[in-house]
Amino acid sequence: MLSTGALRAHLLAAGLAGTVATTREASLRSYRLFAARDPRVLLGLDPAGGWGEADLLRLMAEKCGVSGDPSHRSGLDVIDPERTVRRLDAFAARLGEAAARRAPVLFGTGHPHRLLGFYVALADALSSAGCPVLTPAQGRCVDMTTRFGLRTHVLDHVRGVAFVREPGPPPDGRVPGAHSHSALPVRAALESAAESGGPLPELVIGDHGWVCGAGQLGIEAIGLADTDDPALFVGEAEGQVSVAVPVDDGVRSASYRPLTRYVLNRACLSR
Repeated sequence: MLSTGALRAHLLAAGLAGTVATTREASLRSYRLFAARDPRVLLGLDPAGGWGEADLLRLMAEKCGVSGDPSHRSGLDVIDPERTVRRLDAFAARLGEAAARRAPVLFGTGHPHRLLGFYVALADALSSAGCPVLTPAQGRCVDMTTRFGLRTHVLDHVRGVAFVREPGPPPDGRVPGAHSHSALPVRAALESAAESGGPLPELVIGDHGWVCGAGQLGIEAIGLADTDDPALFVGEAEGQVSVAVPVDDGVRSASYRPLTRYVLNRACLSR
């Protein structure tokens, strides 16, 4: 069992909160692009409000603990570990509620190299609790815009967690997934589930476009988000996203294991 104090200490030691690797420049650029409604940072969200750069900075200061000073333009960003802990508690509560009613769930990540293990452990726990962990659209091709132009990716699942990968065999047996912000994969997965007549998820768990894309379609969604991912926090503020947890989403995959233990314990899903 991981105490709140031990979790807070780990968040700071691992760079998951406190001073994080995400730069202030990267975060401000995302806020500027979001204010301009650039689809690369909207992550499938269609905001109802008129979010300007100043509005987004105030929101991210409130939700994440970044500096609200608009003259602070460079350096490393900051996440308040207290906010991370509080939102992890809310995240765990949603998992516990889903487990209690044995709700069908869908997991998806745009960070398979970093976060796959975190989601796999949650998927295993919910499956053991009787929740159907859905794996729709296995092998379906998804055409997504990348910095190299339009590229075809394949939707894949590993132990109940969806992601996209480039076509062909994985290199050297490694996790084959690609980093992605797109909401197209979750739309393809939901379309496939509907076409097959199978159950639709009552809860989507993940990050990036998986959360915002599902939330925009009216499906409850929870996930992790960095300081340069304002879409999840806007979605939470507007009600499309149930829980957005502020955390650095690019550290070593092993660093997320204590978060897994904490969340599963708080959700009463530890085995």
